[in-house]
Amino acid sequence: MLLGEEPDQEAARALDVTLILYADHTMNASTFTARVIASTLSDMHSAITGAIAALKGPLHGGANEESFKMLEEIGDVDRAEAFVKDRLAKKQKIMGFGHRVYKTEDPRATHLRRLARELGERAGDTRWYEISARVEKVVMEEKGLYPNVDFYAASVYHSLGVPTDLMTPIFALARMAGWTAHVREQYADNRLIRPESEYIGPREQHYLPIDDRDST
Repeated sequence: MLLGEEPDQEAARALDVTLILYADHTMNASTFTARVIASTLSDMHSAITGAIAALKGPLHGGANEESFKMLEEIGDVDRAEAFVKDRLAKKQKIMGFGHRVYKTEDPRATHLRRLARELGERAGDTRWYEISARVEKVVMEEKGLYPNVDFYAASVYHSLGVPTDLMTPIFALARMAGWTAHVREQYADNRLIRPESEYIGPREQHYLPIDDRDST
């Protein structure tokens, strides 16, 4: 529907694979948000809206969009190494690398790397895959970080004709399956989710009337 034509079987299967890989992934930020909201016995729509808001961030679902913007900025495989090293020297993040749980390769990235190469070869344009592979090599050499699910998803979606600003919404579309299951599970055996916190700030503070406070 997005492209206005019937997709071939290979493209349809590739999209299905990405949807399966994105469908659910333990207690990530958006899933946890959905369950917290559900635990208050708010409705399904509210829980999913909160999940989408959490997913949107570039350190979560928004990483696939940011990854492709980075690939576009690099533009040519011969510029990849210098680009990565320059960013690292400036203490800037390389999008699509590292994971809070996986300390080895994200198994979803293994499948998406292959898809990115295959789709590029079928389209006769392997530039985005080649840039991605060179970035991955340099990041591993410099930082020892593996790509996560979002890194190769970027070039896969681009090869499928998905506009960059729709990459995260498609992630959300896939994750609806997982979010819905988690919210239903929360409702089925509910207990309000309320993590504890410990105050570590200054103590013995005294109230100062507003009129006596420095206006600056």
